Amino acid sequence: MALILAHAGFSDMDCTDANVSGRSEMTLAKERDVPAAARGRISARVPQSVQEHLQQAADLTGATLNQFVVQAALDAAEKVLARERSLLLSDEEARRFCQLLDHPSEPNAALRGAHERYSARKVPHAGTDSTFEFDA
Repeated sequence: MALILAHAGFSDMDCTDANVSGRSEMTLAKERDVPAAARGRISARVPQSVQEHLQQAADLTGATLNQFVVQAALDAAEKVLARERSLLLSDEEARRFCQLLDHPSEPNAALRGAHERYSARKVPHAGTDSTFEFDA
């Protein structure tokens, strides 16, 4: 039994509505509807041989060079983000992790000191327990 921990809330993807790239149709539709003024611009200088290689691959997929490069970059970014936002634990690590969650250690002197410093800096805010003061 391995435990996979992933941060919830990073992706708006519904697994039942995923396309090949792993991005939902809803996300892709939202991106298509973004006004040009709200879009960013990315450019890259590459050797002619690299551009030709990318163009060949784009042609084979029926995409423009720009579409192909952007999709490839997004696919790579999704893999990196998924890898960095999840933690794969062995059976023993998973048992130890759950044990520590269920039975945490008592705070040591360093943690108590950090809590005291944090509490001293905290700004009271209209009946909430907020650390920050926001202008309404």
